[in-house]
Amino acid sequence: MNNNHNHDHDHDHEHDEDEEGVEIIVLSDEDGNEEEFALVEVITVADQNYAVLTPLDDEEGDETDDEGDSVADESPLMILRIEQEDGEEILVEIEDTDEFERVVAAWEEQTE
Repeated sequence: MNNNHNHDHDHDHEHDEDEEGVEIIVLSDEDGNEEEFALVEVITVADQNYAVLTPLDDEEGDETDDEGDSVADESPLMILRIEQEDGEEILVEIEDTDEFERVVAAWEEQTE
């Protein structure tokens, strides 16, 4: 599994749904650049919720070999902690390595 622990976003975000009912989250970095992610799932680890996201414009998933078969193992994932601030959900980067590893382990166990 390829888990991106990305430090480039301050995680301002908006929610929307596409025509298939997939929740779309737009993250903005400190420079105002926006990137769209699909919410894969919300998981709970030690009474804390985490959002598992995958980029919508993932070009790696389109790579194929000479026979036309996909060479991408899996879509990259980003995992962010969900916190409440002023009555709204915000996405927060997981800075603690142990916490991040616990969440990744729980995700991998759940998806096996």
